[in-house]
Amino acid sequence: MDIRHVLLTTDLSEESERSFDAALSVAKKWGARITLLHVVLELQVTPHGAPFAPPITDPEAEAALGPAREKLEEYRTRLTDGVEVATEVVMAPDVAKGICGWAEHHDADVIVMSTHGLSGFRRLILGSVTEEVLRCSDVPVLCVPRKE
Repeated sequence: MDIRHVLLTTDLSEESERSFDAALSVAKKWGARITLLHVVLELQVTPHGAPFAPPITDPEAEAALGPAREKLEEYRTRLTDGVEVATEVVMAPDVAKGICGWAEHHDADVIVMSTHGLSGFRRLILGSVTEEVLRCSDVPVLCVPRKE
């Protein structure tokens, strides 16, 4: 296995930062570059009063793009320890499929992401982005668990 491109995902939470050290370690070991990716959930809504109109993207989702780019730039400066780091913010109707699609279309060799430790009934109902990525990804996924 040859790793040249590490896809590091973040939902901009403190929990997701746990995977940064692992991604940096992999990138340094293999001489790889990192792309730091955030997927904004693209909710489609029907315009009020026009039930037959085609759905449009929720304006609040589009408004989240700018602040997400700023946060990724802040993260990027922390990760550039001798490693090339790019940032990407994309919109997708499904976060996990957005991650998997991005990895496939941009030739990522590995996806690095943190788990969030949801358990029990809540996890059963909501699912987990990490679990969905594990199911839909065509490339290896490195999951960084929460330390107790």
